[in-house]
Amino acid sequence: MAGRGVVAVALAFALAAGPSTAAAAAAEPQRCAPPRGGVEVGESWAQRRLAFTRVWPLTRGEGVTVAFVDSGVDTRHPQVRVAKSVDLTSTGPLDCVGHGTAVAGIIGGADMKDIPFAGVAPKARLISIKQSNAENGDVALLAEGIRRAADLGAQVLNISIQTGDQPVLKSAVEYALAGDVVIVAAAGNIRKEDGTPAPSYPAAYEGVLAVGSAGPDGKRTDFSNAATPVSVLAPGAAITSTWPGGAYRQDLDGTSYAAPYVAGVAALVRARHPELDNVRVRRRIELTADGASGAGTGAGMVNPLLAVSQILPSEVVALAPARPAPLPSGVVARPKPPDTETMTRAGGIALAALLAAGLVTAVSVVIPLGRRRGWRPGRAAVPGD
Repeated sequence: MAGRGVVAVALAFALAAGPSTAAAAAAEPQRCAPPRGGVEVGESWAQRRLAFTRVWPLTRGEGVTVAFVDSGVDTRHPQVRVAKSVDLTSTGPLDCVGHGTAVAGIIGGADMKDIPFAGVAPKARLISIKQSNAENGDVALLAEGIRRAADLGAQVLNISIQTGDQPVLKSAVEYALAGDVVIVAAAGNIRKEDGTPAPSYPAAYEGVLAVGSAGPDGKRTDFSNAATPVSVLAPGAAITSTWPGGAYRQDLDGTSYAAPYVAGVAALVRARHPELDNVRVRRRIELTADGASGAGTGAGMVNPLLAVSQILPSEVVALAPARPAPLPSGVVARPKPPDTETMTRAGGIALAALLAAGLVTAVSVVIPLGRRRGWRPGRAAVPGD
């Protein structure tokens, strides 16, 4: 998971080994010491490019729960604050790989004075679900983690894991989507020796917000899987984030680090627009992206500010006030009695206006005649004249 890598689920192991074998492997972690990180950190290009701090006057993700199924998390890191940790491996919640701690920092790393790094939604409530204790994991635990996230009330779920299409996985994704969870998943990484790329799951499932990787130049990175139906891009090369031991890494590559940026944006959107369901949140993020730039780029680079603040005509129509509820059966609506007082006032005003108009007309006729006669009385008409 460190360096370039989406967490890879070992399907061959999951299919060949029975439950007892898988449990034994999970209980005996291959390692419990991730590569060392540094103690100093600078502002990353990804943070400058997305400029998500401009959204913070509107929302920082308050009230939104974001879960991530990953390798656990090091809660001792001062910028990683997790509300709940779930361990599906029976090895404890500690992050033995480093990947989960980095994902947590990108999504919701705390905004701390004198530290230039922060997560996209620092006020979001984070739930860590540990699915793997090494670089390989069990697809059944991944599916269980997705279901557990939905049951724990997650509104956004980040999955930085790639695998193949499996019925148990698809069922879990459908379960979470039916529970109004916004699922954000990494599009997957490819290597030249892998041959023809194939779609990665769960990112390729319908309804999932699939995220590809972009580099500092804004273009899709070579390792980002274009065979997966990508929704949007996010920074995924030379990424900076939190690391176990209170440290930081500034050299992280992979679509697995692009996905949490979009999960953080989804948290901001859900906090600002709580009336939107998961489908509208996903569409809002896609419609406000910076624009496609070729295969595997989806709608383009995610744009946090527009995703949160732009007014979409389709939402204005969809959110129009509902019609009033019908009256209970057997109740007849009586017509409202006429307002006689208002009618009387209106009639009086109309009559006064009519008299005033007549007076103005009379004056306009009489005054010119009087002036022509010098205001002398006219001669009476004599019969025969």
